[in-house]
Amino acid sequence: MNLHYDILGHGPHVLLAFHGVGQTGRRCYEPFAWHLSDYYTIYAFDLFHHGQSSGLNGTDEFSDADVLTKVLWKKLIQNFIQEKKITRFDVVGFSLGGRYALATAEAFPELLNRLILIAPDGVVDHPLFGLATRFPPTRRLYRRLSDNPQPLFAAADLAHRARLLPERMVSFVRYAMGTPEQRRRIYRSWVSLRALSFNIVKLYALWQENGVEVWLFVGKYDPVIVPAKMKVLSRRLPAGHFVILESGHGGLVEKTAASLTFS
Repeated sequence: MNLHYDILGHGPHVLLAFHGVGQTGRRCYEPFAWHLSDYYTIYAFDLFHHGQSSGLNGTDEFSDADVLTKVLWKKLIQNFIQEKKITRFDVVGFSLGGRYALATAEAFPELLNRLILIAPDGVVDHPLFGLATRFPPTRRLYRRLSDNPQPLFAAADLAHRARLLPERMVSFVRYAMGTPEQRRRIYRSWVSLRALSFNIVKLYALWQENGVEVWLFVGKYDPVIVPAKMKVLSRRLPAGHFVILESGHGGLVEKTAASLTFS
């Protein structure tokens, strides 16, 4: 089981970077290299089922038994940092990659200097995530909807007409699930991550004990990760560490990179 990664930048500080759904590490974090290449050496990973990384079992095959546990993830990162002789590092996660970033920050708080979360998945578990991934009957239903999304699209349109779902969210759903390949990737990614859930209150206390600097960036117009839903973490952060940018979901990584200044 291996994760492909690209190395961006040449700075003295190490950044482990985890991208969003449908991306690759390089594509997602090139803006960090543009703005912070003198500060960071970035290991930009292709997450499982993305880019040049295969599935958890080392192939492109997939079953519901392919689950990334916290124990397995810690072993993978431990092997990586030992191979690279990394002693301290920062972590960044965008969207889906937020769940990987949180798992890394939970596993290695004593080695972590800074955690940067950008519209992160995993801070708050949407009820649909648990319902769709953690029970065999609902996983089977989710799989059928992934193969034939028309009922889902119709339900989203109906919810929009009833003013229960904003137009931006409906557009995002149609875009994110527009092709069979996209739907298959999202299904596999979600189902394989169902064991990664977090108690943010306890985690933040752990980070404080270890002196981890935590940043949270969200987009003002993001229909996916709504800023108001991040309160379990945002209200605990120091002044200036919860940043709402003039952005939707797309483009948020670049705006975050442009706003970061480290010395």
